[in-house]
Amino acid sequence: MALPQRGIPLSRRLVVITVGLLAFGLTMGTFAMTVVLADRLADVMDDELSSIAEQIDPGLQGLLRPGASLSESYRDGFVVIVTRDNAEPEIYRPTSASDTDPVPDISMINISQQTHPTTVHSVDRANGPAWRILSQPITDRTTGTVQGYFTVALSMHTINETLSDFTARVLLVDTLIIVLGGLVAYALVKQSLRPLRQIEHTAGAIAAGDLSQRVPEGPLETEMGSLANSLNVMLSHIEGSFEAQRKSEEKMRRFVSDASHELRTPLATVQGYGELYRLGGIPEEELPGAMGRIESEAHRMGGLVSDLLQLARLDEGHPIQYTRTDLTQLAADAVGDMNALHPDRPASLVGLRGGTPGPVVATVDENRIRQVLSNLVGNAIQHTPSGTAVDFAVGADRDYAIVEVRDHGPGVPEEHLPRIFGRFHRVDTSRSRESGGSGLGLAIVAAIVEAHRGTVEALTTPGGGLTIRLSIPLAGTNGVESAPPAD
Repeated sequence: MALPQRGIPLSRRLVVITVGLLAFGLTMGTFAMTVVLADRLADVMDDELSSIAEQIDPGLQGLLRPGASLSESYRDGFVVIVTRDNAEPEIYRPTSASDTDPVPDISMINISQQTHPTTVHSVDRANGPAWRILSQPITDRTTGTVQGYFTVALSMHTINETLSDFTARVLLVDTLIIVLGGLVAYALVKQSLRPLRQIEHTAGAIAAGDLSQRVPEGPLETEMGSLANSLNVMLSHIEGSFEAQRKSEEKMRRFVSDASHELRTPLATVQGYGELYRLGGIPEEELPGAMGRIESEAHRMGGLVSDLLQLARLDEGHPIQYTRTDLTQLAADAVGDMNALHPDRPASLVGLRGGTPGPVVATVDENRIRQVLSNLVGNAIQHTPSGTAVDFAVGADRDYAIVEVRDHGPGVPEEHLPRIFGRFHRVDTSRSRESGGSGLGLAIVAAIVEAHRGTVEALTTPGGGLTIRLSIPLAGTNGVESAPPAD
């Protein structure tokens, strides 16, 4: 079994990278400054060598005498070496110097060709310092012949000490800067990554089931602010999806429960009559009535199942056959059917604002809209007393075709109007089939209209009664002749 890999936290990596870059930059800067300072000190020493060589040249005759020494005015670490042909080099020191003091080793260089300052080691390389030397020829003033060479040497001990002291001080400052920079980087990284911690805590709360949690937002110009805003939008969509799913499941449970309740009564009736018939409990003269009752309940169950199947298909978004249809003509057909089938209930066709309506064309499924009008007619007939007038009003309002079915019956209480299109919703408290209906007619109306990207609402008819108002987009208002199926 492979062990889980342990990663380095982002905050620690950022701090380490920042401190590393800072240390690298300071080290390179210190190195560059040390090199520049060393070159500058070497230039100063070279100028001093040239100046000393010029001062020694006039008194060179004194140096040619054996046993001579340099003036005490020359500083420590200063040596003059005189080299004659085929003779041992003669070393001259300041009077304050000791014979055991280190001297430069010039045996490895060609004095006659050494015309520029150069650096050599001490004879005792292990214990002596490096030297900066400059060689000049010894010329006879009378004949102009070269009698030898003298080499002026200055110890680089002072330069080395200066460079060491400078490097130590700069490195100390660099160390303090690195430590301070690390602390500042840690604080800044911690502050900058605080939204990530908040996102982590929010994610934990959401994982625990609290979908209302949100990440504190920041400026959208920053990466964290943009990330927080995007996460909050995503969380809102997720919460909305879960809420929609919850409502859908709750609606489905209610729907199944109501459907079971609706089917239970006719099933119980059919079952009861069947058992009575099997047990011989139905007299011969009552048998036709019992069979008629069974048939009636079977028809009601069939109608209920048919309505449920239609609602399920509408919920699934089954394709609708859209055509350009005159809604005024459909309303006129509904008025004619109602006057023919129910002459005791006067029906009329009017304009939305009175008068005679003109053609109102919408892109709809003609059969579905006819079913809507049929359901509304059935609803008006079932819930209003005989003799109640029903008006069909047709017109247009901006980009929508409007169809209103107005009855002048007892109406519906205001508290029921928002819920009247709910499935199995009944205004009356009775569950009787004769008075209450199945409760699916208006639900089917709402589903069909919504499939046409329209709206449906229940209003109170002026003077009393119920008005069902349908709003459907007019043909061509969305730039096409045939509307797409609703999502």
